[in-house]
Amino acid sequence: MSKRLKNEELEQDLLIEYSSRFVHFYNQNKAAVLGGGISFVLIIGLIIGYFYYSAQQEQRAQNLLGNAEQALFQGNYDVALNGDDDEFTLGFKQIADNFSRTEAGNLAKYYAAVSEYELGNHESALSYIESFEKPRGILGVSPSVFHATVLLEMEQFEEAASLFEQAAEWDENEATSPINLIEAAQAYEAAGLTNEANRVLDQLLQEYPNSQMTARAERMKGALVVRD
Repeated sequence: MSKRLKNEELEQDLLIEYSSRFVHFYNQNKAAVLGGGISFVLIIGLIIGYFYYSAQQEQRAQNLLGNAEQALFQGNYDVALNGDDDEFTLGFKQIADNFSRTEAGNLAKYYAAVSEYELGNHESALSYIESFEKPRGILGVSPSVFHATVLLEMEQFEEAASLFEQAAEWDENEATSPINLIEAAQAYEAAGLTNEANRVLDQLLQEYPNSQMTARAERMKGALVVRD
């Protein structure tokens, strides 16, 4: 048995199946469809078929994701990414490719990015994290920070700084926003953009005056002034 699902298993599209049935019905009953309200029934049938197909794909992707997640949490990044031939399991790559429209497939992109990063493949990690759709709220902060971290490793400091700012604003709160503003300032400094670094530090001091990062921000501003 191969770890790769057979084509009919990966690509079995119930929507196409339902579409074919309804198109055949339409061709056999054109007069009735045109003369009555059967077109409405066709539309409803397609919608039902689509949602049934989507639910099936989501459940399948979630089931496949479990083994890859276990490998990731155990630090087996190559197995997590590519699957295991001996165990007939898929990795995040295959799940992301074959179930890209599901929530599990989207999450697989994030996990694939982490796995590639841990394996030292920064370009591939960047590609996956760029295709990942970040969730709203606090759950979207960590992916933004990770995205910025990958860019730092690639010495794309200005881009990383912008991502840290995005992380700070993604879910504004006293816990994560000040830290990410500090990270943004450091990245801007590494890029040689002192004015931008000062701007971000000023934002931190004005919006989060009671943060534990305040003293650090003041020290950084002082160092930037001296350096100028």
